[in-house]
Amino acid sequence: MITASGVSKRFGAKQAIRDLSLSVGRGEVVGLLGPNGSGKTTMVRLFNGLLRPDAGGVRVDGRDPLVDGDAVRAASGVLTESAEFYGHLSALDNLRFFADLYGVSDPTRPRSLLEEVGLGDDLHRRVATFSTGMRKRLGFAKALLHDPRVLFLDEPTNGLDPDGTRAVLATIRRLNRTRGTTILICSHLLQQLETVCHRYLFIDAGRLIEQGTLAELKARYREAVLLEVDTDLEPAAAEAHGRAFEVAQVDGRRKLTFRLDDRAEVPGFLRRLVASADVYGAHVVEQGLEELYFAIREEKVA
Repeated sequence: MITASGVSKRFGAKQAIRDLSLSVGRGEVVGLLGPNGSGKTTMVRLFNGLLRPDAGGVRVDGRDPLVDGDAVRAASGVLTESAEFYGHLSALDNLRFFADLYGVSDPTRPRSLLEEVGLGDDLHRRVATFSTGMRKRLGFAKALLHDPRVLFLDEPTNGLDPDGTRAVLATIRRLNRTRGTTILICSHLLQQLETVCHRYLFIDAGRLIEQGTLAELKARYREAVLLEVDTDLEPAAAEAHGRAFEVAQVDGRRKLTFRLDDRAEVPGFLRRLVASADVYGAHVVEQGLEELYFAIREEKVA
């Protein structure tokens, strides 16, 4: 659905993209991850025909955006970090204007989208008076106006409050689940991506350095297992069991976190611990996307 093959792009002395190849399958939600300046936004612009690659090529829904730009834009919705609007117009009038450009025939669509993204009470406010978060919600609504098959979302929740973030993520999940929308998300808010993405692409300095599902990445970069135990064991006694690196006291009991080499060690470790102290609860602290991100960069980035 979305592919890049051997793409390179330079801006003056800066090599933004270096021989990068990637793919996003139809119906996938994929996170494109990397630090600021790694090439995420440049790739979104290349996919939408706003930039021409110096080498290689890109395809969206089987089309070259430089050759079939109108068709690609008709199939794609794009949310950039700084979506532009007409400040003197209301939110509703802005969406009506863009709906006309996109050829949207349903006259109720602008209003219903504004209500969906939480701007139902601000339909008639001039966009010039909007906060950053409100403009981001408006940009998201604009990206959805023509019911696109593909969405490119560049930092879609940046600047949003918790309610706005929840609404955007819920809409992403709904669009993918009910309509099969293919979605490429660029974001540095990694915990949020865990709730919506099927797979992740990691780039650095314009190069693809890793990719995979969360389960695949955990299997490749699994660190020591962290076991959090709720117990009355004294800190000094905990040292006999080894590798306790965090001690917190809650309601007279202690929460100790032990580092084990492998999940298979957990049952035997708990049996030994129970033999010497009361244990009220225990759970493995799961490794999340943020921890994997840093593990990947530590290994792959020189």
